[in-house]
Amino acid sequence: MSDLPRKAVTRTAKLAALPLGIAGRATWGFGKRIVGESAELVGRELQQRTAEQLFKVLGELKGGAMKFGQALSVFESALPEEVAGPYRAALTKLQEAAPPMPTRTVHAVLEERLGEGWHELFLEFEDKPAAAASIGQVHRGVWHDGREVAVKVQYPGAGEALLSDLNQLSRFSRLLGPLIPGMDIKPLIAELKDRVSEELDYGLEAQAQQAHAEEFTDDPDVVVPQVVHQSDQVLVTEWIDGIPLSEIISDGTQEQRDRAGQLLARFLFSGPARTGLLHADPHPGNFRLLPGGPEGEDDWRLGVLDFGTVDRLPGGLPATIGESLRMTLDGEAEAVYELLCAEGFVKETIELDPEAVLDYLLPIIEPAQVEEFTFTRGWMRSQAARIADPRSPAYQLGKQLNLPPSYLLIHRVTLSTIGVLCQLGSTVRMREELEEWLPGFVPEDPVDGVPSVAEA
Repeated sequence: MSDLPRKAVTRTAKLAALPLGIAGRATWGFGKRIVGESAELVGRELQQRTAEQLFKVLGELKGGAMKFGQALSVFESALPEEVAGPYRAALTKLQEAAPPMPTRTVHAVLEERLGEGWHELFLEFEDKPAAAASIGQVHRGVWHDGREVAVKVQYPGAGEALLSDLNQLSRFSRLLGPLIPGMDIKPLIAELKDRVSEELDYGLEAQAQQAHAEEFTDDPDVVVPQVVHQSDQVLVTEWIDGIPLSEIISDGTQEQRDRAGQLLARFLFSGPARTGLLHADPHPGNFRLLPGGPEGEDDWRLGVLDFGTVDRLPGGLPATIGESLRMTLDGEAEAVYELLCAEGFVKETIELDPEAVLDYLLPIIEPAQVEEFTFTRGWMRSQAARIADPRSPAYQLGKQLNLPPSYLLIHRVTLSTIGVLCQLGSTVRMREELEEWLPGFVPEDPVDGVPSVAEA
């Protein structure tokens, strides 16, 4: 019934061609060096050619290939401009679209999951998809009660395609590693594989989305569509219009960029505090800017989509994050180091310089050191280069640090969000959001146990 199984051989062949192409380019690069061109120049050209092929292939596929491409796309800011520029359009495509399913396949899934009379549930249903992503595509419709809705239909065979692609990508992850400076590809792929079953379960997604929708009802800053109907492989939610963040990145005004960045940071930190859930797929295709914020039609709110991947944090983000960040800003390197050791970030068999550890964490610390911080691609590139250069102390230290499993997804979401903020070029009052929402960032008043802003 699906076009995915029928094209399994084709997609496998496309992915299999990637390492061959990379190996061929490496040989070409070796030849260029022999005839006298500098290693840096040749390396840059190799990186560009490899990236162009990778994102071209990932953009033609769905499943795990596209999921992996979307996860990588938020780190585009870390790449040198001469490398990132030529294929930025391909990254935008990965964030917003994929080849659609045939109409007959869509109808077959709807009939199987909603019943033979599925048409009667809708006053209108558009066969042409409004958006297509890694495991499903979205159709616009009007529910039988008159509400405009988004109908997400899962690709038949999506689970098999996800795992097959990710397994194949994992086999040559070392070859892909140099594409994003400072980015360890293999753990990223492993994490995506671990969450396949959750991603495919529209029941879990509906629960997570509805929890957010109820909590953010009438919120002045964030809009989450209500869940209308859910069954296996079909999820119907309220439709929201708005400007995709990918368009703000490419063509938005500075006012839109700053507002989008502020709201993205606010949602990142307020979501876990208010719902006990962390939206864990922060690529630009999952966000919209909607007119009509607190200041009227000329203001903007953030629309949030796709709750297929969440981290369940019943108590909100760990207080350790806020406590260590606050002590870092106060210059308490030894205390921060002891806290990180206690949480398992530093293994018992290793002893590190506390000041060097704080220096390594600069990309997360620096935006909180000032009242407002401007995220730029240049800043992201400098941070990535600092921790990716084998000659730098930060690189050597990073190899010795340990990331406890409970922090893995939080860490990736935080870095991904920083990546999107750099793509936006937003000026954000990050410290303001941390003081408001991050447990442990504002110390507790010793008298009554409530946060004391005056002490922060």
